[in-house]
Amino acid sequence: MELPAQLEFSPAWRQVRAELVRALGEATFEIWFSEVRPQAWDGSVLILHGPVTKRRWISGRYRPVLERSVQAGFGPAARVEFATERGRARSVADDHQPDLAPSAFDFNPRYTFEQFIIGDDNRLAHAAALAVAEMPGGAYNPLFLYSPPGLGKTHLLHAVGNYLLMYGAGATVRYTTVETFTNQFVSALESKKAIERFKHAYRDADVLLIDDVQFLASKARTEEEFFHTFNALYESGRQLVITCDRLPLQLTSVAERLRERFNSGLVAELRPPDLATRVAILRKRAQLDRITPLDPGVLELIAARVTSNIRSLEGALIQVVAYASLADRPIDIPLATEMLDRIHPRVGSDPITIDRIQQAVGAHYEVSVDELRSSGRTARIAWPRQVAIHFARNLTRSSLEDIGAAFGGRNHATVIHACKRVSDRLLDDADAAADVHKLEGVLRAGQGDRDS
Repeated sequence: MELPAQLEFSPAWRQVRAELVRALGEATFEIWFSEVRPQAWDGSVLILHGPVTKRRWISGRYRPVLERSVQAGFGPAARVEFATERGRARSVADDHQPDLAPSAFDFNPRYTFEQFIIGDDNRLAHAAALAVAEMPGGAYNPLFLYSPPGLGKTHLLHAVGNYLLMYGAGATVRYTTVETFTNQFVSALESKKAIERFKHAYRDADVLLIDDVQFLASKARTEEEFFHTFNALYESGRQLVITCDRLPLQLTSVAERLRERFNSGLVAELRPPDLATRVAILRKRAQLDRITPLDPGVLELIAARVTSNIRSLEGALIQVVAYASLADRPIDIPLATEMLDRIHPRVGSDPITIDRIQQAVGAHYEVSVDELRSSGRTARIAWPRQVAIHFARNLTRSSLEDIGAAFGGRNHATVIHACKRVSDRLLDDADAAADVHKLEGVLRAGQGDRDS
């Protein structure tokens, strides 16, 4: 058996770490595996040592990839065990046994504040969630996040949990859905010991994160227990963060006393993201999933077509990428259009508007609509503005005066000059011409978008 120091710096362990980074990405590796060290190797079992606080998550979510990585370094028959506090090895699989108590580590490592794309439609909710994570019980309590499904409520809830795990100085964080809370409560009713254990698990939390509270409706006994849990935490100054698909006052099937408590803190809405935010979300997802090569116009096309929620938006990207892989075709606008016509067909024939043009051009060139309408003349703003004016003149029925007014009160001569600058550059600059042509394709393909 190798000594731990030799084992930690051995080629086999370096290969394990490299495999984990390749499979999970550097950010996820740093969060969950940076403190895991090899303790012993007997030729068949690799015993690992790591923080108890992270072992449950590793065992529950990353067991397969950890075992594959260890087998890549130590051989196909290698098995993995964790050392306990008493030095006795414990199988990785053992940590995955179900437990009545909610785990403090059921947080998606990709749902962090850094990965959350902020726009005008979710800025308040993001800021409030971050404030709660930085100062639990001292900012907004309770924090009530509401929106239709798929707009980022659960992302923010997990972001609070992930932040507290990293910087919470040992704070006890519990996450649950109302469905899980209900199932655990019903199971705990079988014995007095189990119900006491259930109450202890929730009421001793420093921060309780509760998803989908709308499902409390018509569950009288669960609602009663939830009410007492809420009171116990709130009255002791502990933090509650709640998500729901509607306002507290719209939870008509939930007892009034609970609705009043939900409404007593900060209620923050998340609305559907605008076009620029949708493009930014897709860029981030493509970066995280290492989707390359990728025609940038594809992201704008998807964002123009899929407007309902973030989940559908990312799902459309995944389906386009999968289709390209299966068909052995490049991820370009023709392929994306073909796929989107199947899964998100156009729903109307609304004319292209100046507002839609400004959003699309701003998203493409990463400038804001306010900048396009401003008096700024830097190259970063001037060219996108000229392109937007060019599209406004050629793709809409707006007059020169109306176009000028939409771009900060410019006169018709300025509009004509901008269009001429674009036409001249397109003749001399093949890259600019291809870029503008792709953007026009995105605008035309997204013509049924009613989001603007």
